[in-house]
Amino acid sequence: MDEELFGSPSLYALSFQELEELMKDESRYRSRQVWGHLYSKMDLPEEMTDLPLSLRARLKVLLPPALAEVARVDSDAGETTKWSWELRDGARIETVLMRYRDRATVCVSTQAGCAMGCPFCATGQGGFKRNLLCEEILEQVARAWRDLRPERLTNVVFMGMGEPLANYSRVVESIRRLRDDFHLSPRRQSISTVGIVPGILRLATEGLPVTLAVSLHAANDELRNRLVPMNKRYPLASVINACERWVEETGRRLTFEWAMIDGVNDRPQDASELATLAKPLGAHVNCISLNPTPGFGLSPSPPRAIKIFCEKLRSLGVNVTVRSTRGAGGHAACGQLSV
Repeated sequence: MDEELFGSPSLYALSFQELEELMKDESRYRSRQVWGHLYSKMDLPEEMTDLPLSLRARLKVLLPPALAEVARVDSDAGETTKWSWELRDGARIETVLMRYRDRATVCVSTQAGCAMGCPFCATGQGGFKRNLLCEEILEQVARAWRDLRPERLTNVVFMGMGEPLANYSRVVESIRRLRDDFHLSPRRQSISTVGIVPGILRLATEGLPVTLAVSLHAANDELRNRLVPMNKRYPLASVINACERWVEETGRRLTFEWAMIDGVNDRPQDASELATLAKPLGAHVNCISLNPTPGFGLSPSPPRAIKIFCEKLRSLGVNVTVRSTRGAGGHAACGQLSV
């Protein structure tokens, strides 16, 4: 339980043992009922209709939600939903649920704002406010899962607002609790990072078979210093060394994320430089058309440039895909989250 900000828990703060202690004056089976409502049905206290009305009222006070809905925007013909939430201290975050034919993925925030300062990212343009608590991360998952009922959530990606590895302990706790309490395998969880080297090395030793996606965007230090300012602290050579360790320790395939920016990182020489990094690692490259943000004046690469870039990578033996853009109409796409 993580109470340093508020002094009291919210809905998803407690372990089962802590919930039992909180409800020790109730019949013993009640804590098991409440646990099932929270982690199997994703119910709010007022929806736990097999509980006495007095207990439901008590739970609303003892375990209030960490998130209050500020706005909801649906896009892609209802297949993508973005929520803006206000936290208990007034900070705001966003969460995106993406529905596909064969899966449903929620993209969760790990920080209110972001300190990484990537110029093409709306979150980074807005600055950093604070790290999220584990319970605030978990409740994003639960709220999205509620919206899917009776369908099942299949994937969680830590790719929303913030740098997950800059909030390391709470993100790892969230991964473990998603596994243990929500029964969502780490293999269905993905973490995105700009390349926080100590975090990558530490994560490699956790025994958690998550997917690691490194937001590379440039394959030389000069360009990456401009696009990913954290590169000045952790240059490419150190990031690649950490990625090598990750692959060795986990046996998991690595992903490099590459936002395609017209005339900046979509040239044949960029593809060649990227291939020299990706191929020895067996890394998969995920090309993403740059999503427009108010604070960044450059344009996404045109479709033909993206096609040529990907063909060049393939000719050099690199596995590559182009990520389909979801949520751009509702400002819910990669790099657009901002409150």
